[in-house]
Amino acid sequence: MYNLDFKTDRSIDLIGIGRLCIDLNADQFNRPMEETSSFTKYVGGSPANIAIGSARLGLKSGFIGKVSDDQMGRFIVQYLKDNHIDTSGISVDQTGAVTGLAFTEIKSPEECSILMYRDNVADLKLDTSNVSEEYIKNSKALLISGTALAASPSREAVFLALDYARKHDVVVIFDLDYRPYTWTSAQETAVYYNLAAEKCDVIIGTREEFDMMEQFESNDNDDQRTAQKWFSYHAEIVVIKHGSEGSIAYTKDGSSHRGGTFKTKVLKTFGAGDSYASAFIYGLMNQWEIPKAMEYGSASAAIVISKHSCSDAMPTTDEIDRLIAEQKVSK
Repeated sequence: MYNLDFKTDRSIDLIGIGRLCIDLNADQFNRPMEETSSFTKYVGGSPANIAIGSARLGLKSGFIGKVSDDQMGRFIVQYLKDNHIDTSGISVDQTGAVTGLAFTEIKSPEECSILMYRDNVADLKLDTSNVSEEYIKNSKALLISGTALAASPSREAVFLALDYARKHDVVVIFDLDYRPYTWTSAQETAVYYNLAAEKCDVIIGTREEFDMMEQFESNDNDDQRTAQKWFSYHAEIVVIKHGSEGSIAYTKDGSSHRGGTFKTKVLKTFGAGDSYASAFIYGLMNQWEIPKAMEYGSASAAIVISKHSCSDAMPTTDEIDRLIAEQKVSK
């Protein structure tokens, strides 16, 4: 048993901070975007999806972010409210910034891509004045993701939130969420990712994302060494994902746990990481053993990649329990 110290006297379970955007998912499958004629609109952005997924599972979620002062911004805030997410930490941009758009292309279940429109976006206008110490102090966990570190003033806002979280014993979870096109260079990314990761209790990412962070170090791509590096700072749990091969969770006490994947009819690849994280966090908050939390994360991911959306497809506990039970019976 490996338990994180979530403070029980807090009114909010999880606060996400960072990217709030719109996903425009292709209505036509198995064809390139050039031949796609229509898209369906959903709320998107990795930390938003994780907050939505956590709320769908029954956690009390909140969010710190900034939206555009237009129809898209209002759509996002209303969707979060409809999904029982506290929006008191969301500010409205007054500079004329717009909402980021993510157009998705579904060429095949294995070949999916995202075309991002990220110029002058409201979520990267989040600044330190929008981050409330009192709000963070009342939460059990803070979720950050890498995209919010890509530019100022959002970068400084996230580091201030990290400082408040550390000051008030809030568990910090870092979903790496590396999007190269948001950054000036891979070197810049590595510097800020490493500075942020030093302050985090749980770090979740793919092997490729950790490789990017270790570009100034050796090139041996060793999971054990990667985990050990972060245990020398604040990390208690490091999860390294290896795609279809599953994931490995390392804990500070020297244990490691391997998680598999669930069989599913894959429609698209995006959304898997966000759904995994939300269910894994749910398990941690319920003081589950790490393998059970990983299994819940994998089952949640299998459900989301079989559906058209990311945020709308985030499953309930009943849906996840049903999938796990079905696959155990089929084995």
